[in-house]
Amino acid sequence: MRIPPPLIYIAGYVGGLAVEAASPLSGLPPALALAAAAIGVAIWLTLDGSAMLLFQRSRTSVVPMKPTTALVTTGPYRVTRNPMYLGMAFLYAGLGFAFGVIWALALLPVVLLIVDRQVIAREERYLEAKFGDEYREYKRRVRRWL
Repeated sequence: MRIPPPLIYIAGYVGGLAVEAASPLSGLPPALALAAAAIGVAIWLTLDGSAMLLFQRSRTSVVPMKPTTALVTTGPYRVTRNPMYLGMAFLYAGLGFAFGVIWALALLPVVLLIVDRQVIAREERYLEAKFGDEYREYKRRVRRWL
């Protein structure tokens, strides 16, 4: 992994902030923005928190640049192969709504495409080489995102 994945999300959000400063767009009404933010943060906490706890219990690193020692397929990993990246997307969206950074929301699909192609694709090749048929079967059963 060349760039830590959270930095990709941060870069997209900061890019959205820059465009927003130059060309502001109006956001949601405050009550809706707050609700969207709360939902995004809650989903992030649930997905990332449970995934990190499972990694800790399995004694494998949550840091993508470090070697993986176990294949985690329980908890949120039964629904998505990438709950942490999905959780970060919900956090990103929640913050975009909370602070009215509409341009950051517009850039989220680009961020997700970069994460999908540059991060997840590499991780999957690594996991397939490391865990072989066990990982290929897991990939067959569980979708990459949702």
